[in-house]
This record gives sequence, C-alpha cells and structure tokens, in this order.
Amino acid sequence: MNYTIAIDGYSACGKSTLARAMARRLGYRFIDTGAMYRMITLHFLRERIDIEDEGAVAGALKGLRVDFVPGTNEALLNGEIVETEIRGKAVSDFVSPVAAISAVRRWIVPQQRALGKAGGVVMDGRDIGTVVFPDADLKLFVTANMDVRTDRRLAELTDKNIPATRAEVAANLARRDHIDSTRADSPLLQAEDAVVLDNSDLTREAFIGAGMKLVDGIRPE
Repeated sequence: MNYTIAIDGYSACGKSTLARAMARRLGYRFIDTGAMYRMITLHFLRERIDIEDEGAVAGALKGLRVDFVPGTNEALLNGEIVETEIRGKAVSDFVSPVAAISAVRRWIVPQQRALGKAGGVVMDGRDIGTVVFPDADLKLFVTANMDVRTDRRLAELTDKNIPATRAEVAANLARRDHIDSTRADSPLLQAEDAVVLDNSDLTREAFIGAGMKLVDGIRPE
C-alpha cells in the first residue's frame, strides 16, 4: 500500500531531512513544499513584484511553472535549476510574507495535492497535515529548540558558501516563525492527530529511525 505521509514544522527543525530519508527508504517521492514557495519568492524578487498589489501577484503567477528535477529533486523554476539561489538570504528573508498571500496559497495547494494524490509520497511543509492532506495516513509535527535550529541553518548556509552570521540566522528564523504561525491563511499548526517528534537531542539516525517506526505502526500486520 502506498501511504501519504505529511510532515510539518518550523524552519530548520529537521523536517526536510526526515522527509527525504523516509522517502528514500520507502521508495516514495519526496515533495519539498517549502522549495515551491521559495521558487515563487525568487520569481517575485526577479520580477520586482509588489506583493501588496493583488493584480501584480496574479499576473506573476500566471504561466509560472515550479517543479523538481527527476532523480535529484532540485528546484526547477520555469525550466531553470535554481536550487542554490532559492536557499540564499534574499529568498529566506522574503519567503514567509510571500507564503502568507492567499492568492499564492490558492494557486499552489491544488498542485501539491495533485503531486500526492496517488500516495507513495512524503511531503513536508507547514500546512500539509492541516490543509493539503488532512486525511494523510501519517502526520508528523517536527520540533527542535531554537539554538539547535540556528546552528543547523548556519551550517547549511556555510556548506553552500552563503555568508551569514549566527545573529542574522536567529533573527530570520524568529521572524519566519512569527509570520508562519500568525498568518490568516493556513497558519502553521500542529494537526490534532499529528505525532510530535522533537529532535533537539537526537542523532540523525535516531530521528529517522523514530519516523520509520511510526510508519511501521500504520502498516497492516
């Protein structure tokens, strides 16, 4: 049986790491919905879109294509690989306000549902278990303390040669947390039936193992 697994959580809490690993071990497709919002954000930045202008936002979304490269799962914006660019500071600073726009969410949620409708998918984001797939076979809500999240994001940026200070990273995460959890449309919430996984003190393998054990729990005997 092909399951739909929804993983939600704040930025840099480890949800994408878990989702990728679970998808690989299960032979499922991994969908990084955060990357989809980042691609839209990059497009808006390139086109200098005023996100307060509903007409400009609607026009920018018309004909836009966001996808992933088969095999590598790199972000693909209008046929261009933009994986590195969408992880930069400019996009990170702007993605939460863009993701809070109702028109953007109305445009992208049907695409996310279409990607996962056949099952056999692990999808991570902020509203997957509450909005995109409220009937997912397994819902996880991933958490980690702010110090751990800051260190992880800083290490990620350093590995990609993207300059940033620890203070800048911490401020960015706090700002995104606030926007994501207080926006009017599809705020970040823990689904009532989601299982919480706090990986602040877990090794990567223990964290992934905990997720896989929960999958075993929904499999028929």
